[in-house]
Amino acid sequence: MNLKKPKFWDYKKPNIFAYILLPIAFLIKFIKLFKQKSNIKVSKIKSICVGNIYIGGTGKTSLTIKINEILSKKKIRSCFIKKFHSNQVDEQKLLNSRGKLFISSKRINALNLARNEGYEVAILDDGLQDNSIDYDLIFVCFNNLNWIGNGLTIPAGPLRESLSALKKYHHVFLNGNLENLDSIKSKLLEINPKINIHIGEYIPLNIQEFDKENEYIAFSGIGNHETFVSMLRKNGLNVVKDIEFSDHYKYTNHDIDKILKLSTKLNCSILTTEKDFIRLEKNKTHKINFIKSELKIINEDKLISAILNANEKY
Repeated sequence: MNLKKPKFWDYKKPNIFAYILLPIAFLIKFIKLFKQKSNIKVSKIKSICVGNIYIGGTGKTSLTIKINEILSKKKIRSCFIKKFHSNQVDEQKLLNSRGKLFISSKRINALNLARNEGYEVAILDDGLQDNSIDYDLIFVCFNNLNWIGNGLTIPAGPLRESLSALKKYHHVFLNGNLENLDSIKSKLLEINPKINIHIGEYIPLNIQEFDKENEYIAFSGIGNHETFVSMLRKNGLNVVKDIEFSDHYKYTNHDIDKILKLSTKLNCSILTTEKDFIRLEKNKTHKINFIKSELKIINEDKLISAILNANEKY
């Protein structure tokens, strides 16, 4: 089941609904204190976790792909690790198209498979809250627009753990279109003055294929829909209508027919993301185009240094 996150999660301050759910959030945090932490260290392979505290839409998959590209250029044999979720086939297909992917119901099993096949580095898309693995390096991702929403933990807000958890991490990644950087950096350094802040910007790779004189409808079922639309507009495309579905949304023929009819009514072309396009039935895609994008690392040398010299727990 794909649930669309509540709008109040992304309000700048908690509202009445958030406060009503706050006792449940406290209870969940209390229960987590008693969860067993095994933290197994897998030898002969370096593990890099690309995770998040804010739930969904923080650019984990894009960063995972970029790290793999960087390592490949360095002639380092790297692969992807993904925990199997039946509703995340789009991400699995995307990662598989960019490199070797190991999938299992338990990340530790996939990591062992990668080690046994001689891979030097395993990049885990998600898994920050998985206590079964002692990672060599962790990147905590945030989206510049959503940031921490109302700042509360699930279900009162969008955070998987309190922002104070950043005291134990060494690296964060701020992904988006370079929005709100100064205020976010200031908050991060207030929590952890020693934290390393990395910056990523979404760059469309096939923007030249689209006429900037046209008008467009943009739709997506990803965690950072607003960032997708912002990227299109920043690169000169006139988006007159945008439609947001829940993350990993499974499109029906009815959904696509409505979008096609709307495009005819408004005389607009249709754009979506590569991840969404993968989820569409092939017979419904002839009038739908997708934007292929990548994450550009603002200071790639800093990222490479963090990866190659990782010798701390986090």
